[in-house]
Amino acid sequence: MEKQVMREFVRILKISRTVIISLQLLQTLSIMIQNLKSERAIYYMFSNEYMNYLITYSFDFRNEELLSYYISFLRAISGKLNKDTISLLVKTQNDEVVSFPLYAEAIQFAFHEENMVRTAVRALTLNVYHVGDDSVNRYVTSGIHTEYFSNLVTFFRKQCIALKGLVTDAVKNPGHDSTSTILASVDDIEDNLYYFSDVISAGIPDVGRLITDNILQLLIFPLLLPSLRIEPVSEIRVGAVTALYLICCILRIVKIKDLANTIAAALFFPLEAFTPNSEVKINGHMPGPGFIHESQPPGNEILTEVDIACLRVNVPELSSPSHIHPEVVITQNDSTGSHLALREALLSYLTSGDDILVLGSLGVQATLLQTKELDESVLDGLGILPQRRQHKKLLLQALVGEGLDEEQLFSSEDSTMRDGIGSELDGYLQKLKEQYGVSSSSSEVGASSRVHRFQVLDALVNLFCCSTISAEALWDGGWLLRQLFPYSEAEFNSHHLKLLKDSYKNCTYPLQEEIRGVWSDLLITVLCDEWKKCKRAIEASSPRKEPKSILLPPQKYCSDNAIAAESSFTDGERMCESVKVFVLLHQLQLFSLGRALPDQPPICPPASSPESSRAKTACLDASGPKPGIELRLVDAVPCRIAFERGKERHFSFLALSMGASGWLVLAEESPLKQHFGVVRVSAPLAGSNPRIDDKHSRWLHLRIRPSTLPFLDPVKSSAYGKVKTKALVDGRWTLAFRDEESCKNALSMILEEAKLQSNEVERRLKPLFDLEKAVESSDSSVLLSEASSSSYITPSNSF
Repeated sequence: MEKQVMREFVRILKISRTVIISLQLLQTLSIMIQNLKSERAIYYMFSNEYMNYLITYSFDFRNEELLSYYISFLRAISGKLNKDTISLLVKTQNDEVVSFPLYAEAIQFAFHEENMVRTAVRALTLNVYHVGDDSVNRYVTSGIHTEYFSNLVTFFRKQCIALKGLVTDAVKNPGHDSTSTILASVDDIEDNLYYFSDVISAGIPDVGRLITDNILQLLIFPLLLPSLRIEPVSEIRVGAVTALYLICCILRIVKIKDLANTIAAALFFPLEAFTPNSEVKINGHMPGPGFIHESQPPGNEILTEVDIACLRVNVPELSSPSHIHPEVVITQNDSTGSHLALREALLSYLTSGDDILVLGSLGVQATLLQTKELDESVLDGLGILPQRRQHKKLLLQALVGEGLDEEQLFSSEDSTMRDGIGSELDGYLQKLKEQYGVSSSSSEVGASSRVHRFQVLDALVNLFCCSTISAEALWDGGWLLRQLFPYSEAEFNSHHLKLLKDSYKNCTYPLQEEIRGVWSDLLITVLCDEWKKCKRAIEASSPRKEPKSILLPPQKYCSDNAIAAESSFTDGERMCESVKVFVLLHQLQLFSLGRALPDQPPICPPASSPESSRAKTACLDASGPKPGIELRLVDAVPCRIAFERGKERHFSFLALSMGASGWLVLAEESPLKQHFGVVRVSAPLAGSNPRIDDKHSRWLHLRIRPSTLPFLDPVKSSAYGKVKTKALVDGRWTLAFRDEESCKNALSMILEEAKLQSNEVERRLKPLFDLEKAVESSDSSVLLSEASSSSYITPSNSF
């Protein structure tokens, strides 16, 4: 200050002719500003317009290094802003800010191609917004500066369209690189949304409104909602999937009440409400900028007609929940998807969509359910207001004397809004029409929220009856069902119960086939493990996966389809899938009947092996035939095998089973103990597929699968993921016996022990397939838990 250094800096910059001077000056000033602690020094540096002169100086930004130093310089200044220092950097007129060079110059680089530059500018703007100066706040939300917020949403929109392209490419060319690219794009998109959230948190009155209006008018209405169109089942729906993810993201991250409620209220309108008449297609598809269907050639707007089945829901009559009301058809009976309400389009994904669309639809409904900014009347209108919250509101109404008796309070027949949609929802629907010009001749928003609630239940029940949907998607559906209907039996009508029961019966057949399948020895272990996981998943407070998971291409554990068809890994994946589906539907059966879920599945305990069994005779203990232990070689058959070319070895072969486990054993005869041998090699008995060679009757071929599935073992799963695209091939043994009779004896021994093993698995699982006994077992386990813990369990149909 004494030497007037800032003035000297400005003089040097004016007379300099090389970029080196500018670079050094900006770097020096940045370091000085960042390290200044004295308020007096900061006031000096920011006063006399020296800093504003440097900020507005015409640097040659064709030099990338100079731009980097300049942005760092601006960010350093913003780090020292407070209500006192900010006044030194603005120009005012009649107590209103008319110029703020730091902010105006910075936002010019808000959409620079370099991510580091964009990040620095956003940090600077947040520093400005969080100062809390009223005149500065009015400046940034007035005039041309409001364009910054619309430009932010426009830039975000371009990122969304680019993401759609990446997802499309990944579907066509799946691989690790495409997954990494999608995840990087998702990170950028979520960073943008978190920036919106940070800007809103600064508390500037008009910013929330500006961001809400721009997101709705530039992104939600013209781009995302029209992408939720009904399409042929055979086609890939990347546009719809990306839109579902983005809606989830916006609701989850940008915490604006008006935005969340307006998006939710828009779901009551059909597609035509967001599509200009000239652009309405016969399947309701409005191309929209950027989001065309990836299977549609550029410039070709001719789309095939799709017959859209009406969503029907069985609604119990108000007078008697035991009677079934005639089918209530909510949608118009036409073949154009443009008249189908977007809310119903989401539900149609559950009943007629593929795995990804089901997950996306469930993700949106779960996000709506967990969005705290949503008004309860909006959730109730959508049919997804949890029953607990309904009863809580009714209880509060009763406590303040609004005249609800006990029967009304806990009745499942009426929802919170008995006289139609609530006033808050009406307000948002009216706002959509008046403020945003959304209108439709076929709006179904006046329908009863109770009808919508039963539509959701109907769609979920039909989802559980769909055999083409993965267990992962069904588990998410189970979670949503438990969130919405915790009091179970009062909500399901006889039609729902029949559908669930039939679906349960159908899923028992694949599981029963696995009893004699390749992985029968792991079936009980996997079932008990998946039972616990499923119970945790559907009773959890939030869904298991983030919405972005629907964007990633599915994992393929074997790239060669021919090899995959013969691999035990493929059999293992199928077995696990069958178990997961069975476990969910079994638990839903208990849930729909109002029973509590036990911690363990109702199966029989293991039985001890009879003394006459081969395992007992061979002196095998429960740990199994580990290499190096001694076994009694009763019924053992001598054989030869070569594990390496030209190196044939002699062994005694045994097939042993103990309970649900079984092994193929190769042992070397002990030189010290007669009729005893030392185990050298063992392999699982299940899935060995024994076969005598067609040309050599003394040769026995065996398939040798791993002892466990790597994707079930957390330790091995990471390593397994690295090779998941390679062919996973099982081992093969070819045993050579002395004669044909010995070979047949070995084959008979394998088949006999495998049958004993399967019979034990079948015996233990038998109670699980008897639903009535399973329900009784569930009640018994709850009573035992009650007695042991002396805890009170709330009745299923009470508050």
